[in-house]
Amino acid sequence: MASFNRVILMGNVTRDPQVRYTTGGMAVTELGLAVNRQWYDKATNQKKEEVTYVDVTLWGRQAEVAGEYLAKGRPVFIEGRLQLDTWDDKESGQKRSKIKVVGETLQLLGSRDGGGGGAGGGGGRSEGGSFEGNRGGARGGNQRSPGGPSPVESSSDGEYGDFSGGGGDDDVPF
Repeated sequence: MASFNRVILMGNVTRDPQVRYTTGGMAVTELGLAVNRQWYDKATNQKKEEVTYVDVTLWGRQAEVAGEYLAKGRPVFIEGRLQLDTWDDKESGQKRSKIKVVGETLQLLGSRDGGGGGAGGGGGRSEGGSFEGNRGGARGGNQRSPGGPSPVESSSDGEYGDFSGGGGDDDVPF
């Protein structure tokens, strides 16, 4: 039987990430993510909201980027997989378990000044960066992550035609 383990989350960081390193030199960061859900309750005629807190572990370059650019309250988009951690509780001796997310793709959202907010006016692109983890080639070369450059922005070989016009700034109609 086939199985599929993929998680997509967008929320706000709940605490400043702390980057640690394994004995082998690999960076690791654990961060908390608050994901909000809003709905309208017809029975009480009120708007309701609930928050789900998710623990996320990032490895390698993603962990370093999170430690450098993320802070409490910053919005972030994370793709990853679920992982079950089990351990023996030292005080009670009972087996404990917890499901967490291992992040494989991290995308910073919002502006660089640390403020939230997603969409802005004027048709400009929002600030953001995408960082792929060690996915072993799971994504093809022609695909792009959300918020990445569009083909027109990344094309420098004239694939979409020559739009230079040769007239400079005088040809701009606005």
